[in-house]
Amino acid sequence: MQNTTTSTTPAPQGTGNIGRLLLQLGKITPADSDKIVHAQQELGLRFGDAAIRLGLITEADIRQVLALQFDYPYLQPGEGGFSPELVAAYEPFTQQVEALRALRGQLMLRWFAEGFKSLSIVSAFAGEGSSHLAANLAVVFSQLGEHTLLVDANLRKPRQHQIFNLQESRGLSDILAGRADISVATRVTSFVDLSVLGAGTIPPNPQELLSRSSFTDFMAQAVGIYDIVLVDTTPATLTAAAQATVARCGGALLVSRLNHTRLSNLAEARDQITVTGARVVGAVINDF
Repeated sequence: MQNTTTSTTPAPQGTGNIGRLLLQLGKITPADSDKIVHAQQELGLRFGDAAIRLGLITEADIRQVLALQFDYPYLQPGEGGFSPELVAAYEPFTQQVEALRALRGQLMLRWFAEGFKSLSIVSAFAGEGSSHLAANLAVVFSQLGEHTLLVDANLRKPRQHQIFNLQESRGLSDILAGRADISVATRVTSFVDLSVLGAGTIPPNPQELLSRSSFTDFMAQAVGIYDIVLVDTTPATLTAAAQATVARCGGALLVSRLNHTRLSNLAEARDQITVTGARVVGAVINDF
């Protein structure tokens, strides 16, 4: 029997971790690496700076390898087939995502550190960005290493299946109707530890479904499995479905849109939440 062996081209001597990652990603060749090491020694630069000086890589390439080095993966434009709305995945170094991370920190301190595991994301009306915020918050919580589940409980006009390009057609409504279980949640492998449960089959009676004890049972099961459960919720002032959802989460993050949401509508949404006994954990103003 003939023995076969495989080998990989070793990184040139003097190539550090950044150089090895650039090689593995195909950003540079071994010959490029030799040039970079020479320039690095001649100019007294770091490997990445020397590579940029030579025009072999870009600042974006350096950000990508640093993210890998520090276990903070993100996606290149178009990668994964998700909606561009997922700025936390595609544009993690922007001010918008810095704001999301700051919001994540506040929620960790003011809600999740108190032992709560679920939070409803709710706006007064549609078009105010609650689904967008819920999706991106789910991504940044998963990037923190939290075992995260995003649930689309907007059984009238769901959006998370579009944002995450979910192939599983079953979802929350099917679970509440007894035709599926929590295993239909999709593990989104492009992110650190994120699963998404779509709304599922659009039912004729969303308010009644969300008022069933099966929703209470589902939420109890979800918080028993996951560290963080974020629930994208029907707008608060349109139907009583939002109240049923918020009540089972115990807390809500209230979302409004700059120069769009009226203060009176926001106050009405707040009242709709507090009447359930749930707590308004915070408020966010979207600017988009």
